[in-house]
Amino acid sequence: MNDMKSSELVLSPNGSLYHINMTGQNLADDIFLVGDPGRVNMFKELFDGIEYESMNRELHALTGTYHGHRFTALSTGMGCDNIDIVVTELDAAANIDLASRTIKPNHRTLNMVRIGTSGSLHSEIPCGSLVASAYAIGLDGLLNYYEHDDLQLEEKMTQAFEKHMQFSQRLARPYCVKGSETLLDKVADITVKGITATAPGFYAPQGRNIRIAPAIKDLNERLSTFEWNGLKITNLEMETSAIYGLSKIMGHNALTVCLIIANRADGTFLNEYHSQMRDTIVNIMNRMAK
Repeated sequence: MNDMKSSELVLSPNGSLYHINMTGQNLADDIFLVGDPGRVNMFKELFDGIEYESMNRELHALTGTYHGHRFTALSTGMGCDNIDIVVTELDAAANIDLASRTIKPNHRTLNMVRIGTSGSLHSEIPCGSLVASAYAIGLDGLLNYYEHDDLQLEEKMTQAFEKHMQFSQRLARPYCVKGSETLLDKVADITVKGITATAPGFYAPQGRNIRIAPAIKDLNERLSTFEWNGLKITNLEMETSAIYGLSKIMGHNALTVCLIIANRADGTFLNEYHSQMRDTIVNIMNRMAK
């Protein structure tokens, strides 16, 4: 049995989860995750009504309705360490009685859709494209700290990826996770389907050479030539593997859709993308609200 002492399941004085400032009552089943806390304001402008809002550090939470459908929008900040906090606390809000610190008898399944930005690894996926992650490959190592079995993750895919990449044993063992096919089907008509690699940083972990040379000189070239089930690694970002992995283990559905703002193959970058991001949010909300 889990020992949910106050030092382990940390709550705010009002009884909500310490970081996300939410309880199960003000959390919708359908959740949009964004990195930038300012991006939650796009949802605020689009929602028909707001029932709950909170701000804590980089975590901006908002629950309201759009075309009569209840949604929560929540910013996560950057990186898998933040995702570890956010997804764990979302699950706790849904499936733990916070007053008694006991697991609820009936599991509540959440649908988490990350709408983010990313860099493409291929010239044929230019800036402005939308990529939906059929699979995620975690280079971050987060899931290695959690108990899980091979059936929850894609162990054969992981082994094939390890053989292809030939990483040093100094690095964390990668892991591969499949996203929700049901959620993927909802956005299939507006996205390119691919595999997303999640890095533990922005610079050397994504092959960038600024002032300290990366240890893996040809990281992006190796990533771009890996294939699984007819899909290539299309893009690099910093959150999806943790969202997919934790969701899978906890019994939730997850999908990432990224607006491509950098093309690593061509060396191009999309500086002004806010109008395209707003259009992306509208398109995805319309599909989720049906």
